Amino acid sequence: MRSLDIGATGMQAQQMNVDVISQNIANMTTTGYKRRRADFKDLMYQNITRPGTTSSDAGTIVPAGLQMGLGVRAAGVYRIHEQGTLKVTENPLDLAINGDGFFQVELPSGETAYTRDGVFQVNQDGELVTGMGYLLQPGIVIPEDATDIEINESGQVFAKIQNQVNMQEVGQIELSTFVNPAGLDAIGDNLLLETEASGAPVNGNPNEDNFGSIRQGILESSNVNVVEEITNLISAQRAYEMNSKVISASDEMLSTVVQLR
Repeated sequence: MRSLDIGATGMQAQQMNVDVISQNIANMTTTGYKRRRADFKDLMYQNITRPGTTSSDAGTIVPAGLQMGLGVRAAGVYRIHEQGTLKVTENPLDLAINGDGFFQVELPSGETAYTRDGVFQVNQDGELVTGMGYLLQPGIVIPEDATDIEINESGQVFAKIQNQVNMQEVGQIELSTFVNPAGLDAIGDNLLLETEASGAPVNGNPNEDNFGSIRQGILESSNVNVVEEITNLISAQRAYEMNSKVISASDEMLSTVVQLR
């Protein structure tokens, strides 16, 4: 019976749906995290009677035909790049992007990764780095005798130096945007890599053209909506149960056929 296989594909699809939802809920407090959404497609069809075929010598046409579906499959898991809520931390090295764009980070391999996580620190050489110690690009060095740091919405970094009246500019933060940010490859640690699907990065200064602005002392929270995720979880659970009932019903029907023999 086809229904056994169809029900099994439905259960597998809803299991993946629950996996995606659980990932979203697990990262509801992860800085800069973008929620995921599973997408599903129906499987190929068996054409017992193809629509549009002739049904008699007189040339009459079958209006609908007879097609039997074979179930469902996962087509992809998409990243939803909506703006997360901005949360004030008052830490001068906490930065949020209000709008489009990603921070550029240099990995130990020399590759450039991209992130919305703006939790930065200063390493032993005065360089701005992520929590994992990866360098922010372009590199910015904070003078050892700096007593204060200011970063404006355009990404210009200023340091207050001892015994100096005016702030000294020490660097410029750049952002990157992509034609298809959903095509970036997630590698963990809030980092993403460029792929052919994402397209090449377009780099520029914050608060210019289509780039977002920088907000100092603020972090971007996850864009996960907990109420929506719980609702989706309940729907996925009920769909899983209904597919399991299809398998149970098919099994009972087969059992009845076996008893007739």
